[in-house]
Amino acid sequence: MKKQDVTALHQLTLEELASKLIEVEKEYQTARLEMAADKRKNTHIRLIRDQVARIKTIITEKNTWAEAENNATAKKESKS
Repeated sequence: MKKQDVTALHQLTLEELASKLIEVEKEYQTARLEMAADKRKNTHIRLIRDQVARIKTIITEKNTWAEAENNATAKKESKS
């Protein structure tokens, strides 16, 4: 995956990332079936699996940042 593609993933919302994850996981399942039928090479499956991991990591990062922002806001409000 190119750096431009990774940057584009970071700009997606959580809902868009979730739908992209479902799409890529379906592609991964299809690739595994094709590999079992000797129609696809293992290296392609690894690229898809890496893409799934990358999307999951971005989702986790976004959730972590959202929690941190909520905690910071709650602390400011409780001090006031």
